[in-house]
Amino acid sequence: MISPFLAEVIGTACILLFGSGVVAGCVLKDSKAENAGWIVITWAWGIGVMLGIYASGNISGAHLNPAVTIALATIGEFPWASVPSYILAQFIGAFLGSTIVWAAYYPHWEKTEDKGAKLAVFSTGPAIRNLPANMLTEVIATFILVFAILFIGTNNIADGMNPFIIGLLILGLGLSFGGPTGYAMNPARDLGPRIAHAILPIAGKGDSDWGYAWVPVVGPIIGGVLGALTFAMIF
Repeated sequence: MISPFLAEVIGTACILLFGSGVVAGCVLKDSKAENAGWIVITWAWGIGVMLGIYASGNISGAHLNPAVTIALATIGEFPWASVPSYILAQFIGAFLGSTIVWAAYYPHWEKTEDKGAKLAVFSTGPAIRNLPANMLTEVIATFILVFAILFIGTNNIADGMNPFIIGLLILGLGLSFGGPTGYAMNPARDLGPRIAHAILPIAGKGDSDWGYAWVPVVGPIIGGVLGALTFAMIF
């Protein structure tokens, strides 16, 4: 059996393969899926998370998200000593997944003039740039994510169904709370691919918007910890 570290790499890569992949399909020029829209994007992110959990759940617990790992450690459900290795694995997986998407859509980068669209394939950005409001959105969305994951776990659900249900949770969060910021809810999902965007030789790319990059890192961590603490108090 593979190690928990490798399982987190593979699981997080699955999320970005489908997530970055669908955004690339929807925003890059001359893609057959160009302009397919938000509903298509949210469905693919949900499927990516579902498959990532199926790939890693029995091995690592399928955290796939530093906010989840830190939240679980905060309430004593995960050892702090293992937090750094899990987070490193999640960042590597996110970086690798988005890099594979770059290669898969290679001819389309040069065809696409919109630098913001190219960055959107890799990382999130606000619809209206208001950093306190953007931060609040990420806190709320990740609070719901972690709180919901934990209370879903209190139910007796048929074997193998939890990843499917959490995939639907991601879909619902994207539909309901994705509009303001693109619902990062995951520091690795945003920062790992943003680093890939900065490093990769993407034709005609712009800057990686480092002035915003801290929001989808700090917001999800705060929201995740608050969600876990609230769960621990109630349940």
